[in-house]
Amino acid sequence: LILQRKIWEDIVDVSRDLSRMVKLYEFAIGTSKCRRINKLLASFPYLLRHRIRPSLMQLRRIDDPSVVRDPENSLLLYPDVSIRDTDPDVAALAYDEEETGSSRRKSRELCWVDKRTLPWKLLPGKALELCARAQNRPLWVCDRMAKELAVVDDISPKFTNRERMTLIGYVDKLSRSIGACERIHQTVVPLNYARHALRSLTVW
Repeated sequence: LILQRKIWEDIVDVSRDLSRMVKLYEFAIGTSKCRRINKLLASFPYLLRHRIRPSLMQLRRIDDPSVVRDPENSLLLYPDVSIRDTDPDVAALAYDEEETGSSRRKSRELCWVDKRTLPWKLLPGKALELCARAQNRPLWVCDRMAKELAVVDDISPKFTNRERMTLIGYVDKLSRSIGACERIHQTVVPLNYARHALRSLTVW
């Protein structure tokens, strides 16, 4: 629990620092680009939470007859699920690919979400469709923010490559937080610990 809280603290701190720096150098980055970056930054924690805990995402199956889909306000996408290392289906599939030399991925279920809800309404313009098609959506947001910052022109001496790399460095820290969350999510609870905890609770 302490490690999870530390990761979340780092995400909050880095997000605040990046937002502050973007606002500070708005004269060089541009107002419209600053708004796009801030919207991407605001969508990051939502997408990261959806990746780690997909059950929190309001996904509707495309073939669900009990829900009426509004084509104008719906966004088609596949579930963004962080695969566990202990998933037997994935292990069997990897073994078959190694033996046969051919790739045979399982088809994913097509779903939809309401574009007017968070975090989808935060994603600007074409970024919405591109993010929906991404395999790892929080990582895609980090890549998009880095691309936005990488093409900012120099305004010497107030904005140079030093400031640009500092901004991209904050994005890198957010990207590393994705791996930290996935590591915790994919780590299996040791069997002996689980048994000991269960016996302790039973005695208690």
